Amino acid sequence: MISDELNKYRIILASRSPRRAQLLSELGLRFEVAIKEWPEFYPDYLKGEEIALYLAKEKANVFKQDIKVDEIVITADTIVWCNGKVLDKPSGKEDAFKILKEVSGNTHEVITGVCLLSAKKQVTFFSSTKVTFNELDNKEIDYYIENYKPFDKAGAYGIQEWIGIAACSNIEGSYFNVMGLPVHMVYRELKRFISI
Repeated sequence: MISDELNKYRIILASRSPRRAQLLSELGLRFEVAIKEWPEFYPDYLKGEEIALYLAKEKANVFKQDIKVDEIVITADTIVWCNGKVLDKPSGKEDAFKILKEVSGNTHEVITGVCLLSAKKQVTFFSSTKVTFNELDNKEIDYYIENYKPFDKAGAYGIQEWIGIAACSNIEGSYFNVMGLPVHMVYRELKRFISI
């Protein structure tokens, strides 16, 4: 089993996201969560996947000084790209409402950049998924915000929650990517990472 090979390494998931941890554990990997603070910003000229890749790489770079030979750090950053701009995590209810009005009745792109880092090398890749939502009325948006409080989520929603079940009419690409981690790609790239 490839997970046996991977479990020879100390795998570190550098993410606060419980969804990423859940998805990674369902691969059968042993890992631990470690967070290092860093100033989360990116240059204005970056677009779409460039932003997600840049942020994932920057998150990994803070581990470079301390990484040991038997360790692999996994970092990821998910953005929602809609109408030519990033829809960030909402700052509060009002912001969440505004963001959800923008994705309502619209198609947007969910992009996750991932970085794998060891003492010897660094690999980055990304996954992109197009998500289409039916039109949501104001009461439905208020209901979702009030009951699910999506303030820690890019684009102000979780696809696995009520809003995804009620409003998502089409997905092109990885569902798990929309949750925050394209696990099929992480698995494939980890296999490649330890074999080279």
